[in-house]
Amino acid sequence: MHAVTTMEVFLIAMAIIFCVPYLIWRVGRTEYFAPLVVVQIITGILLGPGILGAAFPAYYSFVFTGPVVQILNGLGAWAVMLFVLIAGIELDLSKAWANRRESGITAGLALGVPLVFGALAALGMLRFPGWMGLEGQPWQFVVGVGMACAVTALPILILLMEKLEILRQPIGQRILRYASLDDIAIWGVLALVLLDWERIGRQVGFLLAFGVACVLFRKLMRALPERDRWYVMLIWLAVCAFGADWSGLHFMVGAFLAGVVIDADWFDQGDMDRLRHNVLLVMMPVFFLSTGLRTQWDVGGVTVFAAALVLLVASVAGKLAGVHLAGRILRWRPGEASLIGWLLQTKALIMIIFANILLDKAIISSATFTALLLMAVMSTMLTIPVVTPKLLRLDQVRRSDS
Repeated sequence: MHAVTTMEVFLIAMAIIFCVPYLIWRVGRTEYFAPLVVVQIITGILLGPGILGAAFPAYYSFVFTGPVVQILNGLGAWAVMLFVLIAGIELDLSKAWANRRESGITAGLALGVPLVFGALAALGMLRFPGWMGLEGQPWQFVVGVGMACAVTALPILILLMEKLEILRQPIGQRILRYASLDDIAIWGVLALVLLDWERIGRQVGFLLAFGVACVLFRKLMRALPERDRWYVMLIWLAVCAFGADWSGLHFMVGAFLAGVVIDADWFDQGDMDRLRHNVLLVMMPVFFLSTGLRTQWDVGGVTVFAAALVLLVASVAGKLAGVHLAGRILRWRPGEASLIGWLLQTKALIMIIFANILLDKAIISSATFTALLLMAVMSTMLTIPVVTPKLLRLDQVRRSDS
């Protein structure tokens, strides 16, 4: 009898990864409240060890063997590095600088208030065992969970605003400015949380070497034709990710830094949009599945869901409170603060990447990771149904004013 090879099992896993979420999304017509990327995340959780793996252990042990999971993790890591690189490239801080007072106040409050709310929730979680990782310090756990509640998923935000047809409108561009500044702060706080005093020499050395390499890299890229820039960009990504991981930060921090120093106008915008779309289509589902395989329910399913709800309330309430406060200071029109706040509370991809890093470094436990993942899914699913009627009301107000 033919023995099933690792490659054959891997291909079975890949068929499941692409088939199941697509069928749920298409047959269930979930686009209004759950875009395909959200369905892929949910499917990853369902296929993981805590749900279907627990109900059908034979299926799980057959499909997700050690070698197969190792391959999936490698593909998922490269996919998300590409995605973070693109996010770094697309950051446009010039517009934020041109509107620095408004952008600074809004981005600061939109990040700071939910961070405080999330940190308070994390302090409550510390009173119970099973939430903090084995290598984490209490301050790292509190700041990490707090920042997870404050994160805005810039790539998903762009997709949702495209769907709402406001991305190129003035309010859409304002929201992008706020989210871009928050994106910078998120990675800065992550670098602080991951600071390893035992490897501080390596980390300082990496940053110094990175600064020198940036000057040389930018000169090289300007001298190259565009067709060569794509290849050099990928080499640059791998080198920066390796250096960051070797220094004790994380390869995702390196991927983001690699993208930030790349100018978007070095590439055709249509080609960059297609690259982002193809990474989402072809590779990111593998990351979502490998993320779902990391979920655990050791402290109890009800307890994990309760923690996710607490974190969701802290995240949404904190984001709305911060943005409403900014709106009062800056005297926005009625309805704008609520619309902007709900869009900025979108989580999904970036928060999942952030939580994966905290789990990799054992700052949070698998139970906390699962709660954060559930929070991110619920946050993103709330966005379109809540924002759509608010956007209609805001349009009506604008027409009546004009």
